[in-house]
Amino acid sequence: MRIFKLPDLGEGLHEAEIAQWHVQEGDEVQADQPLVSVETAKAIVDIPAPYAGRMVKRFAQPGEVVHVGAPLAGFEGEAAEEDTGTVVGQMPAGQRERVEETPGLLARPIGGGIKATPAVRALAQKLQVDLAMVTPTGPDGLITAADVQRVARILAEAGPREMLRGVRRAMAQNMTLANAEVASATLVEDADIHAWRTGEDVTVRLIRALVAGCRAEPALNAWYDAQAMARWLVKDVHLGLAVDTPDGLFVPVIRNVDKMEPQVLRKAIDQLVEDMKARRLPPEDLRGNTITLSNFGMIAGRYAAPVVLPPTVAILGAGRIRDAVVAVGGQPAVHRLLPLSLTFDHRTVTGGEAGRFLAAVIADLEKPA
Repeated sequence: MRIFKLPDLGEGLHEAEIAQWHVQEGDEVQADQPLVSVETAKAIVDIPAPYAGRMVKRFAQPGEVVHVGAPLAGFEGEAAEEDTGTVVGQMPAGQRERVEETPGLLARPIGGGIKATPAVRALAQKLQVDLAMVTPTGPDGLITAADVQRVARILAEAGPREMLRGVRRAMAQNMTLANAEVASATLVEDADIHAWRTGEDVTVRLIRALVAGCRAEPALNAWYDAQAMARWLVKDVHLGLAVDTPDGLFVPVIRNVDKMEPQVLRKAIDQLVEDMKARRLPPEDLRGNTITLSNFGMIAGRYAAPVVLPPTVAILGAGRIRDAVVAVGGQPAVHRLLPLSLTFDHRTVTGGEAGRFLAAVIADLEKPA
């Protein structure tokens, strides 16, 4: 049996998810016949059979992630020769080049695509140029070798690129997933916190108010399964608390915040932040939240459109507290206002549910301590 390995997909991609097999085990195939479709962070790519023969084994099933160079399929037959992993679209010398079109960053663009010959794609790979960054000057939007070389010179002048690793890499992958999947909608409003006492613990009050919102509208304390089109309304509130660090964004989880007294909650927050900075948080403390809070106003900003990360369906953002003139009994007065931004997944949360949640949060925040 000859092994065909996942070829180099180009454009800096190192892995792909099996989307669909076009050939079954035991089928006879011809060279260049569509073998399998794989999905990457950039596109859905059809990989052709490398040679004629009988495919006797599939090493990965739909939904599984395969790394470049890993076994993909096994073949038997006289024409089968062991594959060492080539560039998708590479053609023998002297063969007429054909223009390939690859969709853009989100895999299913609304019309259009990246147009480049295999030779230009190979040049872009060699020079480490992402074709999505290149402005084409060729006919009908075709990217030329000169276009790739121009971008390569610009990148060289900008200095060496920094590969995303660890937390930042995970953040990039998560944000790509959220942007591709979630139907985001955002509501904004201010809470008048004039009645707060001096030195009020802002984070604890925000968490208490978020819990009040979940009790008033449980639809936002939930998980959503897009494939099954099903949701889980979770009884307990497991809070993901967005924390900014030099290494990137962490979202550690505080479980059962709806059952915690303020003093216990403050100790839990402090311990979580300490463990996170020391990088000793266990993996289970970074997953399983049912809703998220981002107090970005501690840094800057009034309103935002926070990102909902599946399978959760809502995130509450708090902006910077400010003094503002408001009408009180028909007379102007200066009160402290806390800006709020609620982003929710409109696939499963209605506007009315989001509005009732935010109203309950504001009502709780405007109460005295």
